[in-house]
Amino acid sequence: MRHGDKVNNLGRTSAHRHALMSNLASSLIEHKRIFTTLAKAKALRGYVEPLINRSKDNTTHNRRVVFSYLQNKEAIKELFGVIGGKVGERPGGYTRVIKTGFRPGDAAEMALIELVDFNEGYTQNKNAAKAAEPKKKTRRSSAKKKDAAAE
Repeated sequence: MRHGDKVNNLGRTSAHRHALMSNLASSLIEHKRIFTTLAKAKALRGYVEPLINRSKDNTTHNRRVVFSYLQNKEAIKELFGVIGGKVGERPGGYTRVIKTGFRPGDAAEMALIELVDFNEGYTQNKNAAKAAEPKKKTRRSSAKKKDAAAE
């Protein structure tokens, strides 16, 4: 029985699952966006977010702790250099999972997992839409202007 066991085993042994998460996390850090199954993306989110959180504080200890998870020097350089500097102010929620439909071969649900701060098109469009909206006019605001102009 697996009462209270909240780990998604992904149909793999413990060692295979750890290797899978390490490889997926390294790919996500290097490419900023990867395409995988929804189950793997959700499991990866819980694996990589604490590592990104550690990258905010660039110390030797944090580098060694993260290296013990990833075992990839290039990913560590990218994480503590580019990513750590960009997510420094963000309190959490460094990744975004977007469902993309079903895979044709086996109908597995697929997803895109990406680092939130590195999708310029999405963030620029969001900010541009807010800036483009004119302020809502009310009758009261125009009445105040008329009173001020009359005085």
